[in-house]
Amino acid sequence: MPDMFRTVSSDTSVAARSAESGSLLVALIARLHFQVGLFVGPFFLVAALSGLLYALTPQIEDRLYAQHLYTESRGPTQTLARQIDVARAYVGDGVSLAAIRPAAGEGMTTRVMYSLPGLDSSEHRAIFIDPVTADIRGDLVVYGTTGVLPVRNWIGDLHRRLFMGDWGRLYSELAASWLWVAAVGGLILWNARRLQRRTINRSSAGRPLRRWHSMLGLWLFVGLLFFSATGLTWSKWAGGNIGVARAALGMSTPGLSTALSGKMMEVSEHDHHGNTVEPLAGGTDGVHNIDAVLAAARSAGIDAGKIEIKPGQALERAWTVTEIDRSWPTQVDAVAIDPETLVIVDEIEFEHFPLAAKLTRWGIDAHMGSLFGLANQLLLIATSVGVLIMVSTGYIMWWSRRAKTAFAGPQSPLQAWFQMTPAWRTGVALAALLLGYSLPVLGISLLLFIGLDTVISVTRARRG
Repeated sequence: MPDMFRTVSSDTSVAARSAESGSLLVALIARLHFQVGLFVGPFFLVAALSGLLYALTPQIEDRLYAQHLYTESRGPTQTLARQIDVARAYVGDGVSLAAIRPAAGEGMTTRVMYSLPGLDSSEHRAIFIDPVTADIRGDLVVYGTTGVLPVRNWIGDLHRRLFMGDWGRLYSELAASWLWVAAVGGLILWNARRLQRRTINRSSAGRPLRRWHSMLGLWLFVGLLFFSATGLTWSKWAGGNIGVARAALGMSTPGLSTALSGKMMEVSEHDHHGNTVEPLAGGTDGVHNIDAVLAAARSAGIDAGKIEIKPGQALERAWTVTEIDRSWPTQVDAVAIDPETLVIVDEIEFEHFPLAAKLTRWGIDAHMGSLFGLANQLLLIATSVGVLIMVSTGYIMWWSRRAKTAFAGPQSPLQAWFQMTPAWRTGVALAALLLGYSLPVLGISLLLFIGLDTVISVTRARRG
């Protein structure tokens, strides 16, 4: 009998310590949630405000650059070669043709882009051509692989880097790294408070700010996780780790081979598209064959209205024709074409992308507001406004209680961790190490949070 009672008592003690460790974990999460809101909150605000502006850029661009993007001309279009000749005569010598985006529909302009000395590698000078009259409609510097116009690039640079170059990317990675932690932590705390109110039969009446804060977090939970995940894929350090993991699992986005040497026999034996376009005579640079290159690409299945044609970087490199329609359904197929023989050298189809590559493509396009058009923009606006309100209410709650809480609670996260059982301590430590390794900016900032909180707690204890 005594042995039996000792066993029951021991089991009860273990269960009690485990329950206490669970409560300590909730307290640790609450403390971390507070620290993230206090110290990372300003970065959430900047990201949400700049993201709100970015969501409005399609309408802003249409208004500001209507002269460049649209034309009243209707009728038969000039050849692409003719439009390029007009653009080349306008920009003069000393330029290199970078890409051509034919007019995507009636009333829209063709964009001919050049690489110029003095521009960054990601910048191009774009000449906008009326495809019917071959008149020049505008001249702008465009940015990045997507060729965004100046106003969107300005807002995008604010959103990504705060105009501080690569160092500014720390801000956006910090916000993306902690956004999902704040969302998950808030959900856990909401559930813990709900259970506590149910246990002691207490309502949350009289706390409207907390109620607003919590309900917004619940409504926006999925969106916060989405923006955190997609933001991390663009980030410098965490994004690099994500890319390595995808490559190791064979889930990287397929690349297009443009090598011509040693490829011709292979292509002639496996050209299953039945390309019957006759090669045209012309220079080895292929510029005067560009209309034939486009026709060959259309025959190979490139049927999107929005496409981009890029010349080969050298004589032994093929030209590429890529679909750039990022709306739904996604059209991003691409082919590489020999500009002299018009043979299809290589091709990639979005239909055959690995699932992770498809999800990444869809996620990035939805993050930018282009996947579902206006509906996508409205969701971005609603989420941005929600984040602005949620962070603001968090600061108001902290300010109203600052005399009691200041910067440190009853115990620091480190103190709570030491009071857990060995199994709980090990689990929490392993989770923190894994997250810190995968998301380096999160890991370093977590150490700073814990260090600062510990110093404040020790100082308070000594004063007490």
